[in-house]
Amino acid sequence: MAITQQQENALVDLVRQVAQAEITPRFRRLPEQAVRVKSSVHDLVTEADLAAEAAITAGVNRILPAARVVGEEAVASDPKILEHLVGAEYAVLIDPVDGTWNYANGLATHGVLLAVMHQEQTILGLLYDPVMDDWILARRGGGSWFCTPDTRPVAMTVSETKPLTELTGFMTPFSFPAHCRQEAASAMLTFGRAHTLRCACHEYRMLVQGNVDFYINASAKPWDHAAGVLALEEAGGKAGFLDGRPYSPLVSDGFLVAANSDATLDAIRHQFGGCLYEAT
Repeated sequence: MAITQQQENALVDLVRQVAQAEITPRFRRLPEQAVRVKSSVHDLVTEADLAAEAAITAGVNRILPAARVVGEEAVASDPKILEHLVGAEYAVLIDPVDGTWNYANGLATHGVLLAVMHQEQTILGLLYDPVMDDWILARRGGGSWFCTPDTRPVAMTVSETKPLTELTGFMTPFSFPAHCRQEAASAMLTFGRAHTLRCACHEYRMLVQGNVDFYINASAKPWDHAAGVLALEEAGGKAGFLDGRPYSPLVSDGFLVAANSDATLDAIRHQFGGCLYEAT
């Protein structure tokens, strides 16, 4: 059973309204006390994250009252909330401000991620840009679409498969555990070009739009990837873990690779070996 078109539209409207009320007004206006460190100086939370997640959660509870809601900041406060995904008829994953470091430092590359799961499978993904008020919307079996308020949606298609040395994409060795950063950096040099936007929302958007060929992330937090992986798959791409496992939002360990094709995914897996399979 899928969610209705009315519910889908309501979720999009909810994210847009919350961004306009809680995220955009605070952008480049955050006082020092409105930003705090979580696990490290690179892992921040702002009052915008907290306010947006609370507002989106309240809205989801109205639109999909039977769904379990799993938000990034809620899990940061109580890790057991992540277990709500297991066995849930419906669940909604929320990343209220993806790219918080960018946001807190005044960079426009940030977004909102929302994914709806049905029986442990992602069925709807939303990747929203609050700055430009546009979004990519993906439905399982229904394609991946670039949407704006005033124009018809445009179908997304990933880039063509190409040799490893010509691939362009996103990754940083610094996201990997210290014991394998050198190996990750060496493997990265094989690509045509690799860099990072520090924002999964926009990295997936670039991949889904065919502007890059791959995305590697050493963190598998489901709110970062569930919406993006669905959008990628519906645009013709493929995602999985470097150790060969298929992607699932229920898997929160391992190094994730998203690619424009099975062939690219296999080539990257072959290139990254040894200790990169150890997500420790």
